[in-house]
Amino acid sequence: MPIKTFCTTIVILLLLASAAAQAGKLAIVIDDFGYRPAIENQVLAMPVNISIAVLPDAPYAHAMAVKAHQQGREILIHLPMAPLSKQPLERNTLTPAMSREQVADIIHQASQKVPYAVGLNNHMGSAMTSSLSGMQNVMQALSRYSYYFLDSMTIGNSQSVPAAAGTGVRVLKRRVFLDDTANEADIRAQFNRAVALAYRNGSAIAIGHPHPATVHVLHQMLPSLPGDIVLVRPSMLLNERSEPVTAAAPVGKPASTRRHPFRGVPYCPSRQAPPPVYADAMLSAIASSVAETWRGILRGETTPDAGKLDLGKPDDSKPAVGKPDASKTDVGK
Repeated sequence: MPIKTFCTTIVILLLLASAAAQAGKLAIVIDDFGYRPAIENQVLAMPVNISIAVLPDAPYAHAMAVKAHQQGREILIHLPMAPLSKQPLERNTLTPAMSREQVADIIHQASQKVPYAVGLNNHMGSAMTSSLSGMQNVMQALSRYSYYFLDSMTIGNSQSVPAAAGTGVRVLKRRVFLDDTANEADIRAQFNRAVALAYRNGSAIAIGHPHPATVHVLHQMLPSLPGDIVLVRPSMLLNERSEPVTAAAPVGKPASTRRHPFRGVPYCPSRQAPPPVYADAMLSAIASSVAETWRGILRGETTPDAGKLDLGKPDDSKPAVGKPDASKTDVGK
């Protein structure tokens, strides 16, 4: 391969990698699968990177997991865990008082009932996830299956991260609940909040449920996602850099932070579909510009420093990620 062609290819790949790294990544998981196949099938009509979490003892758990797998969709086990509040519980709900063997047995049964799962998240669980010993039992069991754990963060002092230490189980955390209410305006606001967090932090995970209002809002808003927000599966975030632990801010005037211009995705019905936008023109322009620069370098008309690309530095001015909502309850999760 001629050297100028090789150099051009390398530079284009670096540019594309830089653009991909700067895009916000949004993962959406729909919980509580296995009870309502009619509306769950509407979720399965959404983009394949919308993932599902299946309740192991639901009547349609196996069927929905198989159907989602056939689509190439990511599947999680939505494992019931004990809440602090008193409310009806699913069969085989994990509790902090269970032995390690009991926890392992329930997780083994769940793995048989929800085939093709690659991860596990908690259904309710404020009592269980806030118990270090209880979550250590969970993580020990999960380490045998290569599952990751998606913490639904139904309580602010969840012990999932310290419990996973030394087990090899990787932990992700939910940032937004889409449907704390069944009001479509509220769900739309939460969707926009998830997008804003993906911009600010580089990635965000939102959890919703197969409710008619949630499905309706997602069908409206997913086609309107900004071009620099990428819809991903949760497992695609496992190698993301962990959020830094920051000390409490000192009392006084808060430091100014740069705000991202994103202001939400409105839903505006259009009579005509917008024309498709392709990357061909952009890549062609980049390739032409880079090729011209390298031709100048090879002819001695341009110094290598003049043709060097400034790929930028990490933005240290982004505000730190706030604590997960400690006020969330287990109701409806």
